[in-house]
Amino acid sequence: MNVIAFFDFDGTITRRDTLFEIIRYQKGPLRFYLGMGLLSPFLMLFKLKAISNQRMKEMVLGHFFRNTPLQVFQRRCDDFCRERLPGLLRPKALNAIAWHQAAGHKIYIVTASASNWIAPWSSALSIPCIATLLEVKDGRITGRLEGRNCNGEEKVHRIKEAVHLTTFDTIYAYGDSGGDREMLAIAQYKGFRVFE
Repeated sequence: MNVIAFFDFDGTITRRDTLFEIIRYQKGPLRFYLGMGLLSPFLMLFKLKAISNQRMKEMVLGHFFRNTPLQVFQRRCDDFCRERLPGLLRPKALNAIAWHQAAGHKIYIVTASASNWIAPWSSALSIPCIATLLEVKDGRITGRLEGRNCNGEEKVHRIKEAVHLTTFDTIYAYGDSGGDREMLAIAQYKGFRVFE
């Protein structure tokens, strides 16, 4: 029987949002809190739904990482996956991944976070990652996204680009937020906040 499982990352596999963790890791606590203070008016507008998820993410990424050479950024992301990420992972989520792998199920990580700091971890487990892509020009991060933020309906759109769902008898999906609602809707087995 063909079985596939889709796992959200932030809040599902991890205990915290890794966008903020990668900023804190790369820039240090002081620059993180100063930057978030400067961005706080826009974060309030985002919470009031006056700014889109994509625009807010680009504002945060642009503030902290605009013009960072990709090689430097990626090296620090790789370091983050080795040094910081293991302490953020939920043991129950790791157990679920291990169960699916042992059963021979196909697994995908589907996340709104950037592939730069998710793919090094998922690749080590031989799990493909469907993620938000950062725009790069002349070898430097622009702060903008390449295409759409991988959240909500975009998660399902990107899943359908990557796999033919009709070839699978059973679909599992795991998530923890409204941004996972559409992905959960395509699954027979829906795990909402089951690893907390």
